Amino acid sequence: MPTPAPQPEPALRVALLADTHGSLDGRIEQLVGDCDLAVHAGDIGNAAVLARLQPRQGRVLAVYGNNDSPRQWPSADRELLQHLPEWRAYPLPGGTLVVIHGHQTPARDRHGWLRRRFPEARVLVYGHSHRLVVDTDVSPWVLNPGAAGRTRTHGGPSCLILEARTSTWTVEVHRFTHHSHAPRARIA
Repeated sequence: MPTPAPQPEPALRVALLADTHGSLDGRIEQLVGDCDLAVHAGDIGNAAVLARLQPRQGRVLAVYGNNDSPRQWPSADRELLQHLPEWRAYPLPGGTLVVIHGHQTPARDRHGWLRRRFPEARVLVYGHSHRLVVDTDVSPWVLNPGAAGRTRTHGGPSCLILEARTSTWTVEVHRFTHHSHAPRARIA
């Protein structure tokens, strides 16, 4: 009897997003629904943005950004804001993901600073600059998903999808154009 071919290792799909500032692009919201986990790298804007993130496993990890302050969030959402950490580490198949907003360091040598601060990570995710970056030439990888809302998107709302397997990780880039028919919603 022939031996069955080994099944490919399933990937854990992780949606990476940042800098929504209270507005989540509907196309990115749909992508999150096709992922197992969602990670928001700060400057969220309000609790409704996080509530709209509905990954398959229901888990949303988030950190606060420099604009996530009590005076900038609706009063009803401030309790949640108190529970957001500055950074967090999360184990994935094959390594650890670390997420931080990135405002803690100047832009100059930000990737070096992140790599020195979190050398045990396999991937570092940050926001703050609103600029999409995929830096996978050096370990740990440094990823910035760009802005997933409407504020300073530098070419359109964007996010990244990380596929994590024990043996390999890959990154998909998703950037959308601005157009009047985009299903965007301002969340108050």
